Amino acid sequence: MPLSPRRSDTGSRRWRNVLAVLGPGLVVMLADTDAGSVITAAQSGAQWGYRLLLLQMALIPILYIVQELTVRLGIVTGEGHGELITRHFGRGWAWLSVGTLALSCLGALLTELSGMAGVGLLFGVPRWITMAILVSGLITMVWTASYAGVERVALAVGAFEFAFLLVALRTHQALGPLISQSLQIPFHDPGYLYLVAANIGAVIMPWMVFYQQSAVVDKRLQLDHLTMARIDTAIGAVVTQLIMAAVLVATAATIGRSNPHAPLNTVQQIADALTPFLGQQTGRLLFALGMSGAAAVATIVVSLTAARGVGEVMGFKHSLEHHPREAPWFYGIYTTLLVLGGVLVASDVNLVTLGVAMEVMNAILLPVVLGFLYLLARHALPGPLRLRGPYAAFVFGIIVLTAGFGVYAAIKGIAVA
Repeated sequence: MPLSPRRSDTGSRRWRNVLAVLGPGLVVMLADTDAGSVITAAQSGAQWGYRLLLLQMALIPILYIVQELTVRLGIVTGEGHGELITRHFGRGWAWLSVGTLALSCLGALLTELSGMAGVGLLFGVPRWITMAILVSGLITMVWTASYAGVERVALAVGAFEFAFLLVALRTHQALGPLISQSLQIPFHDPGYLYLVAANIGAVIMPWMVFYQQSAVVDKRLQLDHLTMARIDTAIGAVVTQLIMAAVLVATAATIGRSNPHAPLNTVQQIADALTPFLGQQTGRLLFALGMSGAAAVATIVVSLTAARGVGEVMGFKHSLEHHPREAPWFYGIYTTLLVLGGVLVASDVNLVTLGVAMEVMNAILLPVVLGFLYLLARHALPGPLRLRGPYAAFVFGIIVLTAGFGVYAAIKGIAVA
């Protein structure tokens, strides 16, 4: 029996509501698989085969737990992360949190832009031309678009990251060795621990917490959107870790098997190491698409997040819903960061060394980031939505283990680096 007009209208309205809520979780998770994360996963597979694959899967629920708290805080309070810290703990603590954000964003921005420059070099385009086109394009987009427009662009470019799944499939790795080697975990090796810390830092980053909380506020999501926003976050958490796993598997099945000590100091070296197994043109194209998507969406997110974070603590307008004339400081900081990053990258930065080091730094910053997130979830939310009871104890344990192990692995790895 055909649906009545009323039921059809209800179904259509429901889907429109779903699509209206989707976005912040997917965008921030696609940005999570940024150039630095891709490089970290590639290094992991090349040096340790599949031995860091289980870690990628274990980080899915941890990533969801962390980002779900940001969604809850943003929807219920209607305030950004920096604003909440200022209100509940004071401006000094807020500056400490934003300081960690600034470090994370600056390092991430340099790796994203370096990733794009590396892709340009694969096709003979000089760094300065790539930077000029990218930086001017991103500045124009943000100065002329609303949050919804920026979100659509971010999702579109981030979709290219799925090319990494095709790369992994084309390596035709055997399932038996993959499972067997993934269970071999050399926790005694400092070099392994260094990459464990890098992978943890590549998945849980300060700017993700700030961005998603501000994004749900910018999108004006309400309490009745919370369930769908959680689903959006859960889908994003699975997708980003599947992409990380795909990069690791691809490099483990190719570089890790044939030449595990191959130098991986530039994007070109990683692409060149993969292309003999995938075909020169196909391999280079797939890698370029994946890296471009990862770097571009993360560039958008981290530069906006840095400008928003400073605005939340200093009190100036910091939303894409404000015209540049209404929020000159917000747009000015965003623009300055991009221009400065572009100039630095045009002068030649070692992407791989910088990328892995930045992810390790993120792991060291985790106690500050996750500590504030947990305290806000305990004190800034009303009773029914407050983090409490057994789940609060569980989240506390997850945060302590994740942050503690991230810092421990980073220190052990750095000590012998």
